[in-house]
Amino acid sequence: MPKKEYDLPDLELMQCDGFIPKEEADSYYTSLLHTTPWREYAMPMYDKIVTAPRMVAWYGSAEEAGEKALPWTPELSALREKVVKETGLEFNAVLLNLYRNGNDSVAWHSDREHLIGSNPCIASVTFGQTRPFRFRHKSDKDAGQLEILLHHGTLLLMSGTTNTYWEHHIPKSAKDMLPRINLTFRLIK
Repeated sequence: MPKKEYDLPDLELMQCDGFIPKEEADSYYTSLLHTTPWREYAMPMYDKIVTAPRMVAWYGSAEEAGEKALPWTPELSALREKVVKETGLEFNAVLLNLYRNGNDSVAWHSDREHLIGSNPCIASVTFGQTRPFRFRHKSDKDAGQLEILLHHGTLLLMSGTTNTYWEHHIPKSAKDMLPRINLTFRLIK
């Protein structure tokens, strides 16, 4: 399976399309869509609290990922093992995001380092609708933006100083969109 790496300042990404073969990805997608206890959550934005435009679920051991974490399921454990085998990295928690349609999105952000440390490795696996994933440098405006299409079964590894120097987001879309599920595997410190 071909891997693609990107060469931009302070950005370390490895993309592996077809990481989960289509038939297996279809099975994970259907199961996760219908069996995950998806929930909305409130988050601070500027001076108010808003409901995030997507659904989430948080899994991991309570000792490492916190008391609100759900216990690992057999299928999430199997996916984690595949990611660990491919990347050679350890992960002890996973955040699942459900983008129900084109109205669901995530704003420009970097992941909070107080939980995952500086320069974390975050492994992302996508199931369902292909959506663009965009990056922009926090301070070097000449670096421009990078857009990656995350397809059904794709693995994307963000590592090195990526989270420190770059922000990422999934934009809204006016097009009809089927649901997209994204799993982000993390090592909680």
